[in-house]
Amino acid sequence: MAGSLNKVILIGNLGADPEIREMPDGAKMAKFSIATTEKYKNREGDLISNTEWHNIVLWRRTAEIAEKFLKKGDSVCIEGKLKTRSWEDESGMKKYATDIQGDSMTMLGSKRDSNSAPTESYSPPPINRTNSDEGLNNNTDSADPLPFQADEGTGV
Repeated sequence: MAGSLNKVILIGNLGADPEIREMPDGAKMAKFSIATTEKYKNREGDLISNTEWHNIVLWRRTAEIAEKFLKKGDSVCIEGKLKTRSWEDESGMKKYATDIQGDSMTMLGSKRDSNSAPTESYSPPPINRTNSDEGLNNNTDSADPLPFQADEGTGV
């Protein structure tokens, strides 16, 4: 098998309002956790519920959207990738945490407003890989674009 894939898709509810930070370059970062719950019946017929908490990190425009619209309890779909970070605590012990770095977010609804608007989604715009504004044929990448990549010219 050639290559690898780091892809996460989660649908869950926010455990708290997003925490927003502005970086020195002006970019915004939003951090929050979402809960996903798995429910099933065990052999005795009892309903079992297991909840997992996932740390989410969003950047730039997606973080701005989260800051403006997301609140504790809201349901969201996050697509992104796993990122592990490490640091040393005060006693010199190495610590690790794994977050989901969100590439796109779909707001699925809110418990605050039962008459909520239609589902909203935000994905960052595609990366422009052209040398000039003359068209898409000036692509300097040696590899051909994949058939499922966004096309600047069509907005797809």
